[in-house]
Amino acid sequence: MQKKNLNLVIFILGLLTAIGPFSIDMYLPAFPAIAKDFSTTVAHVSLSLSSFFIGISLGQLLYGPLLDKYGRKKPLYYGFVLYILASLGCAIASTGNMLIGLRLFQALGGCVGMVAARAMVRDLFPVEENAKIFSMLMLVVGVSPIIAPTVGGYLTATLGWHSIFIVLTVMGTCILCLIHFYLPESKKGDKELSLLPKNIIKNFFEVSKIPQFYTYTLTGSIGAAGLYAYIAGSPFVFMEIFKVNEKHYGWIFAFNAAGLITTSQINSFIVKKYSLKKIITVALSFQAATAIIFFAAAILQLLNVYTTIALIFLFLCCQGFIFPNTSALAMAPFTKNAGSASAVMGAVQMAIGSIMSALVSVLQNNTAIPMTGVMALCASGALLMLLGGIKKIEHKETELMIEEECIEMIETL
Repeated sequence: MQKKNLNLVIFILGLLTAIGPFSIDMYLPAFPAIAKDFSTTVAHVSLSLSSFFIGISLGQLLYGPLLDKYGRKKPLYYGFVLYILASLGCAIASTGNMLIGLRLFQALGGCVGMVAARAMVRDLFPVEENAKIFSMLMLVVGVSPIIAPTVGGYLTATLGWHSIFIVLTVMGTCILCLIHFYLPESKKGDKELSLLPKNIIKNFFEVSKIPQFYTYTLTGSIGAAGLYAYIAGSPFVFMEIFKVNEKHYGWIFAFNAAGLITTSQINSFIVKKYSLKKIITVALSFQAATAIIFFAAAILQLLNVYTTIALIFLFLCCQGFIFPNTSALAMAPFTKNAGSASAVMGAVQMAIGSIMSALVSVLQNNTAIPMTGVMALCASGALLMLLGGIKKIEHKETELMIEEECIEMIETL
């Protein structure tokens, strides 16, 4: 593949991965306006964020087997058509519950891009380059939280919140065209693969029981849930507690996201010098310490808008070193079942993310404590999962080495 074509493919894969985050981030500044329009609360509107996470989680489990059976592109077509129709529905929603339901279908459509992108990285690139490619995808994904809230804030202020979903409809249509004309089919489908529920569940179980996969999937997912807790809680913290307007909230969100995108690009260079395991361990340790300080400051009422921005910035900087590397290590063992592995990883990530984002809403007490507390819980939990999982992986590797040595001894007799 020529470098020009390679860069275009990476860009399209980045867009496929980014459609979910973009669909989340763009409408965050509109929460107060949507709540006012529907005569409800911001907490109720935030349930549309939780329904989106649930849709992504369930949808990825559906698409994984389909991507392995029919190839990568065909499911992408159907998924993005559903995304486009649901986005149009969101634009004309007349009640909060209607928006919550349509966001579920929007997620069910858009999540195919996230599953397919991870599987195609595994299809198209050598294992040793996967962490670097995931970091490059983060360059595209990272533009989402930088641009989306700012654009969403201005759209809400000038054209109303409905215009946000019109823009998402147009984006989905453009991505569908790029998929059709420029994205190569990276793997032919396996026609013999069964789509019976029993066989699909068995395949998911076979994927999930590999220590390297479940350790880094859970580590990355629990760590990412802290990001989702921030996304769910930040509109209330900044716009309700600190009285920041929609436009300024968009700029704050963009500034914090710049930390994530910057460190994800630094990661693509340092992976050449340090092991992925070491990078993840150091980043998670620093993230957990930052989150605990953030939580303590919220309890002691020491936070203001500037210290809140600074601590969130540090928290997200760590995420740039965690997500690409845990994704690469989790997907490394797979070739044949990359679609199913990607589906399980994405489903677990979004399931935990949806639970934690909903928890922020449920615990809402008109302070920053729910958001910061959930962020601290996620960062600390991810670190503990990593440390415990590494021991399990090392134990498994030792068992395999002993088994191989025994086989070699038997063969020489």
